[in-house]
Amino acid sequence: MTTVRAATLELLRSRGVTTVFGNPGSTELPFLQDFPDDFRYVLGLQEAVVVGMADGYAQATGGTALVNLHTAPGVGNAMGAIITAAANHTPMVVTAGQQVRAMMTMEALLTNVDATVLPRPAVKWAYEPPRAQDVPAALARAFHLAETAPRGPVFLSLPMDDFDVELDEAEYAAATAAARRRVHDGTAAAAPAVEALARRLAEAANPVLVTGGAVDAEGAWEAAVALAEHRQLPVWASPIEGRVGFPEDHPLYQGVLPPALAPLAQTLAGHDLVLVVGAPVFRYYPYVPGPVLPDGAELVLLTSDPDEAARAPVGDALVAGLRPTLELLTEVLEKKGGTDGPAAGATTASAAARAVPAAEGAPAADAATEPMSAVDALAAVASAAPPETVWVNESPSNIQAFRDHVRIDRPGSFLMTTGGGLGFGLAAAVGARLGRPDRPVVALVGDGSAQYAITALWTAAAYRVPVTFVIPANREYAILKWFGRFENTPGVPGLDIPGIDLCALARGYGVPAHRATDAAHLAELVAAATTSPDGPVLIVAPITTVPPTL
Repeated sequence: MTTVRAATLELLRSRGVTTVFGNPGSTELPFLQDFPDDFRYVLGLQEAVVVGMADGYAQATGGTALVNLHTAPGVGNAMGAIITAAANHTPMVVTAGQQVRAMMTMEALLTNVDATVLPRPAVKWAYEPPRAQDVPAALARAFHLAETAPRGPVFLSLPMDDFDVELDEAEYAAATAAARRRVHDGTAAAAPAVEALARRLAEAANPVLVTGGAVDAEGAWEAAVALAEHRQLPVWASPIEGRVGFPEDHPLYQGVLPPALAPLAQTLAGHDLVLVVGAPVFRYYPYVPGPVLPDGAELVLLTSDPDEAARAPVGDALVAGLRPTLELLTEVLEKKGGTDGPAAGATTASAAARAVPAAEGAPAADAATEPMSAVDALAAVASAAPPETVWVNESPSNIQAFRDHVRIDRPGSFLMTTGGGLGFGLAAAVGARLGRPDRPVVALVGDGSAQYAITALWTAAAYRVPVTFVIPANREYAILKWFGRFENTPGVPGLDIPGIDLCALARGYGVPAHRATDAAHLAELVAAATTSPDGPVLIVAPITTVPPTL
């Protein structure tokens, strides 16, 4: 005889999922009882931080993260971060404890009433097994669904008395079979569809490639580069993407498209075929009326997300795995022959894209007094961070300054939320470094953004996770002030946040903290922190506000 708990642990081991991100409550204790030595429990002090760490971990490792939350209150606290994980297409299994079955009908304290309704519509699937014996099979199904396109979080509600239930021989055999099953997707699009797309690319006078974060997530980076180089396609990054889908130091790279209708269409003017790979068409904010495409342009979308394909307002779409389809597309184009020279009328990399190599040189300006400019601060950080750095960015008003000074030149090197909410940066950086201990992680997080997940600092200190947290501090919600000017909404309250001593907060959680006095000092602090294996460091860089641009 074996228990549901033992069968569950066997299933997790079979999938290599031995890290659990959680914040325990009484309904989770039976699952965590006699926690095995070959598992790792990563404690977060608030549930949104728990999910944020799991998000960064899953994206950094390419695997599925396991989260354990406390019944309905824990899920409620985590919902903003679950919404972010859904927007990021992060594979994640979110479990939550539930009251014992005998008291669920009377809604005893800590009963998760309508447990499967609470996390919707942020999850792909929400389920509460009808019997304790069904827990292993339900968990196996959860992993399959989280990992198949479109990837994303799923939810399981698990009654606390299920784990001590003993399985008979047949039930254990069924649990073992569920653990062995694997579901694979990501096949290439059908050959006729790829051949038709190859003809359109070959015949287009001035085609352009637009890449999204899914190119990185699905391991299609090299395939995208091969296609662009073969056809000499200028390459733009889709707007507001959480990952980078093409090397930003490549001569064909043009920059990031603006996230608004009219400016985006204007940027693509002159192109007659737009091939979008691994991104929605398109992610906009704010509203600037205009066409989706410039006059005379056609569009084809390649995505593994059928919903992304269905909701695209223009163009045709292929729903398939990105890497095999891109590889097949390049192969077909090569068989068709032709030169590798630029397509007729194609542009070369823009001057802006060529102007700043990745993180080279010293800070450009002499910032002798504080606050320093955001441009000087970002230049200093970029100059000091190692080339293999994984960057996590949650400083919305400074994203343009970041893009001007950091060129992502390898896969798996940039994480940012695509969901629009705050609280991702600090937590995701901790998770990313736990998942990739071989690479330094630098998190650029605004002083406003940091407050949404400030307890992530405790986890970083408690587990000695060597993350370099850089806080460009302008003591305001600068991005909202910019939107206020853009949207002509003066007099909005609550946009200033003075009086926060971030160094004191960090030290209170056990994280060494420093305040940079100028750009040179900031570069010195970053260089020291990113080469230290001893644990996290937080650096506050007081900055002036630089208005973003579309």
